[in-house]
Amino acid sequence: MAVDTAEARLEERWRDILSVHARTMCEIDRVLHPHGLGASDFEVLDILASASPEEGDQCRVQNLVGRVHLSQSALSRLIGRLEKDGLVERSVCKEDRRGVWVALTGKGRDLHAQVLPLQRAVLGRMLDG
Repeated sequence: MAVDTAEARLEERWRDILSVHARTMCEIDRVLHPHGLGASDFEVLDILASASPEEGDQCRVQNLVGRVHLSQSALSRLIGRLEKDGLVERSVCKEDRRGVWVALTGKGRDLHAQVLPLQRAVLGRMLDG
């Protein structure tokens, strides 16, 4: 006989959240795959698009770390892939040589604008219920 405690209900809610997250990330991956992106790639592009709305605006990589659910080294590798694909540009911070700036390229902004409705549609389907 299962005991229905506040702790058990809390654990069940947590597992439900994880399940919705996993299903949503998989669906985002599926719809973005034909465009050469995954869910984490899109997250970085989306954060950069909102944090630096004008072409040439930059965002410090350190500011992305707390907003993307990746380790700093995984984020660095992801940014490297996006840079290789011509979607972002990196530069060293002149004031603090340890800091790195990242900015969307025109190609990155165009791709973000193209796939944004796809990602938002997935969020609507998966989270509006």
